[in-house]
Amino acid sequence: MQEVTDETFEQEVLRAAKPVVVDFWAPWCGPCRAVAPILEQLSESQDRVEFVKVNLDESPAYAARYGVLSIPTAILFEGGEPQQTVVGARPRSYYEQAFGRWLGLAA
Repeated sequence: MQEVTDETFEQEVLRAAKPVVVDFWAPWCGPCRAVAPILEQLSESQDRVEFVKVNLDESPAYAARYGVLSIPTAILFEGGEPQQTVVGARPRSYYEQAFGRWLGLAA
């Protein structure tokens, strides 16, 4: 998954041509390390949605802007606006259900 920074967030996420799931994480966060492979698998298993990650220690501005108070937090953006948010470490099935409409998994 591509790393996005405060400097590239607007271009890579808010102006993206297709929906983007942003994984807000930090290297010291154990649950974040548990979620990363799940989001990576979802990213590799389809091409409708981009998946990127933002290291909060290095790029805190957009996390603050979108009210990220706990990590891991994954937010799906479409058309420059947040559409769906998942807070905390969850199983793959939870992310599939939350983002299923965009991933082509649900009607």
